Amino acid sequence: MSEAPDPEVVELATKIFDLARRGETKTLAAYVDAGVPADLTNDRGDSLVMLAAYHGHADTVRALLERGADVDRVNDRGQTPLAGAVFKGETEVVRALLERGADPAAGTPSAIDTARMFGKAELLELLGAS
Repeated sequence: MSEAPDPEVVELATKIFDLARRGETKTLAAYVDAGVPADLTNDRGDSLVMLAAYHGHADTVRALLERGADVDRVNDRGQTPLAGAVFKGETEVVRALLERGADPAAGTPSAIDTARMFGKAELLELLGAS
């Protein structure tokens, strides 16, 4: 029999995910430095890196990756942070992820496939797939 999650833990997790979405790098980094897992994921499998990448926060992405987050962690739909950043046209985030070794061919659809689907020629070039 599973217990209901502690409301305080749920509230804290919600706050942490919101920090990633809003790009509040210093505060989020402090939580990770204090023990919050850098690869924390929400109920859809979106990691903190995915949320920061999708919302265009390159500095937050870098801070999480410097703290050990997985650059290619896929969510429940098989998407990577790189594919999310490509979809949103977040060039600086794409650069940050590539600098840390993100795989343009990882995930479904991959970042390369996403760039092709949405006609993002500049990003295809960055991904090395022009």
